[in-house]
Amino acid sequence: MLNQADPLKVYTPEQVAAMLQLSKNTVYELIGRGEIVAKKIGKVYRISARSLSCIFTGLDADLYEAEKEDLKQIPKVKEALSRVRAQLK
Repeated sequence: MLNQADPLKVYTPEQVAAMLQLSKNTVYELIGRGEIVAKKIGKVYRISARSLSCIFTGLDADLYEAEKEDLKQIPKVKEALSRVRAQLK
């Protein structure tokens, strides 16, 4: 069901709680901690199927690690740009 997530399919926290066999309060805590990505529309949260898919694939953790590695490379990229710009002058 979640491995081919329909980007338009959304769930309520209550539905997610039932799917994951968690309490509704636990789902709200996970949303609050950012472990489940949810969009608040008015007074209610909606959770996309794609967001749930990321939980199970670990994609969110992979993206976080990739971003950390990218940030480490920024000084090297800036240095290389400076050298190239200096050569162009």
